[in-house]
Amino acid sequence: MRNGHGPLLVATTIAVVTTGVAYTFGPHTAPGKARAATTTATAKPSATGPAKTATGRAKPATTGQAGRAASEQECQVSGDFPKRQLRGVWIATVHNVDWPTKPGLTQARQQAEYLRILDNAVKRKLNAVFVQVRPASDAIYKSPYEPWSQWLAGAPGRDPGWEPLPFLIDEAHKRGLEFHAWFNPYRAADKDDLTKLPANHPARQHPSWVVKHEGRLYYNPGLPQVRAHTVKVVKDVVQRYDIDGVHFDDYFYPYPGKGTKFADAAAFTKYGKGMSLADWRRENVNTLVAQVGAAVHEAKPYVKFGISPFGIWRNKSDDPSGSDTKGLSAYDAIYADARAWIKAGSVDYIMPQLYWPRGFAAADYAKLVPWWANEVKGTGVHLYIGQALYRVGSKDVPAWTKAGELPAHLTLNRKHPEVRGDVYFSAAQLAGNPLGVLDALVKGHYSRPALPPLMAARGGAAPAVPAAPRLAGGTLRWKSSPGAHSYAVYRVADGKPDACATGDARNLVAVVPAAEGAEQAFPAGAAGTYLVSALDRLGNESGPATATLP
Repeated sequence: MRNGHGPLLVATTIAVVTTGVAYTFGPHTAPGKARAATTTATAKPSATGPAKTATGRAKPATTGQAGRAASEQECQVSGDFPKRQLRGVWIATVHNVDWPTKPGLTQARQQAEYLRILDNAVKRKLNAVFVQVRPASDAIYKSPYEPWSQWLAGAPGRDPGWEPLPFLIDEAHKRGLEFHAWFNPYRAADKDDLTKLPANHPARQHPSWVVKHEGRLYYNPGLPQVRAHTVKVVKDVVQRYDIDGVHFDDYFYPYPGKGTKFADAAAFTKYGKGMSLADWRRENVNTLVAQVGAAVHEAKPYVKFGISPFGIWRNKSDDPSGSDTKGLSAYDAIYADARAWIKAGSVDYIMPQLYWPRGFAAADYAKLVPWWANEVKGTGVHLYIGQALYRVGSKDVPAWTKAGELPAHLTLNRKHPEVRGDVYFSAAQLAGNPLGVLDALVKGHYSRPALPPLMAARGGAAPAVPAAPRLAGGTLRWKSSPGAHSYAVYRVADGKPDACATGDARNLVAVVPAAEGAEQAFPAGAAGTYLVSALDRLGNESGPATATLP
């Protein structure tokens, strides 16, 4: 749940006052456009310090095509220049929060708006987008199972006149951005009148699947048929489209709203098998998560699957192993047991929404990051942090009026190697740059590009080292490597590069998406030695080939 216009979540009331907003607006915030910057950044960017996390000696220098990619384990690397880091942004389609800005726009206008978002993401050195493709049992793609989303053409089921998803994916890939398809598993409609839904809507075809709850429709998580349908919808997208990941947000059972009981008693009686209601609900969610993860990886082993849960699993007051917080417990309130997903390996990554500043009494960012880091330690599950870019500049919590708060989150993350990146809500703020915070993030944390973090479980293999690198007329050229999805280009300005020249990102100047044809090119205007390596779609990296520009 992302917070709306009201105060940030306080103690146990944090979901109650914002549930309506939460349901409607996806995993983030109330509708609104980019907030205009009201002041300039005043926080100093973090200074480049000495090399950190040294774990071994640098090996003797090797250059040319015989070299291989150096690793952090072999080289003294700087924490100020992480080579591998997820840097993403959510693009919400529900209620036109981010894209398209309103329903009924022409195809050309929708495409132009999307490209502006991508170009802003590239400008800020991000490398992934999380695009909402299924807001509420509807689709921003041509689905055989669910109707077109109303946020495209203005009415549920209305054909927008073009198929957006291939375009959205291709344009992201052209810019070196991973494309993660974001689904909501249980929302059926934001109004509870089944007759208003298109005839082919699953909720209308199967009214027994849904629960009317506080004016809205939810699929009943306790029904095997609902789980089967959700898995089918997700797997269809994985099989038909060239996506890099499947993403769920934090909506499972409804957040507490007016206190109305969720009417799933009949399903509980039929399927409860002697469990308590709470345990049964958690088991329903756990089962769906496991089924979706298995289906995704069966269809395409390289596609990642992850979830961005509410930032508090449980409070220490409820469970001694919980976090030192006083807010809503996702485990108890919405039956989302992120710890269980991590332990079972049902997800490739977990992305808790830590939308509170440091020192916030109910949910302190500085306490939550180490808690989540400890949860994933040694599991192989990646940890990324959901960051509240949309909160920057808001006045209800004083910390968000300070331009340095969000950059300080990334500085704190460096103390925890389990944190492998950050994703920002939302795309609208990329253009607004509230308080100049994005400029500060780029200057202090994203001064270099980054490769995606490696996921061993997803496999892949480094392509061949790029052949025949050469510099001529200010352009670096090399032969294409079979299977390469992109290429990393490094530049060493002075001296002869050693094996650790590619150990971190201090020399990384670009990640270049692979172009069709037998040869690749990159404009190399500055003097120095250039190294180019080949990457598969998961970021597995070959050794570097080198060329020198006097």
